[in-house]
Amino acid sequence: MNFSLIPVGSKLESNGVSPPFEISGSVSRTFLCRLTVSEQLEQESLDVSLWGSPDGQTFGKTPLLKLPQQFYRGTTKMVLDISLRTEVRFLHAKWELNRWGRVSPTPMFVAEFTLEEIPPMADNTSTRRALLEASSR
Repeated sequence: MNFSLIPVGSKLESNGVSPPFEISGSVSRTFLCRLTVSEQLEQESLDVSLWGSPDGQTFGKTPLLKLPQQFYRGTTKMVLDISLRTEVRFLHAKWELNRWGRVSPTPMFVAEFTLEEIPPMADNTSTRRALLEASSR
């Protein structure tokens, strides 16, 4: 399961929220989250957070994941594991822009935010066997 909450090449000039994306078909419920900033102005920041909901309408008051504040171009990766949060069926992203200084008062970032499901670990992997053997001693 791969999906984009902020599509490639999105020009962000104000705070916003992505449409909800249903993840009930996810096997592992663990995702590699990748935020890529490809363009930005000076003296501005971008805050992106990921929110969960059981119904796609109510996303609560606390994000599931908050990425580090971005000031420059580049890619930030984080892992979201909601395997124990079985009530979460939908995800959406929120972003907040901040601008300071004397130049243009409108912030502007060109960014994308994608999630890629991390597949579950197979039961017969050597790492899993080693952990089971170590715990039985």
